[in-house]
Amino acid sequence: MKGQSYIILAIIFALLVAVFAVINVDAVQVNYLFGSGEAPLILVILISVLMGGVITASVGALRYFRLKRDYKKLEKKLETEKGTSVEPVTDHDNKPDEEGTERQTVE
Repeated sequence: MKGQSYIILAIIFALLVAVFAVINVDAVQVNYLFGSGEAPLILVILISVLMGGVITASVGALRYFRLKRDYKKLEKKLETEKGTSVEPVTDHDNKPDEEGTERQTVE
């Protein structure tokens, strides 16, 4: 359900940005680091939103991979301390295990 609401919110945001960009089609003066020029405001808005999305996704991906690396380090440390291999948690259902007791899931 969380993934569906994320996609719905992303579509709503994209529609709002598109409507806002289409309303603003006038040419504007844009100052770059190396000069200046004129560009349609719709392009300035869309490129700015695209750059913001790429930067946000890059930061999120970097954080994800760091957390994943840290998790593997901690898992390996736990394995060496206990002397046994640790089974990764992949089952998110509260299904009974071999003894008939329900597993607790951490979210």
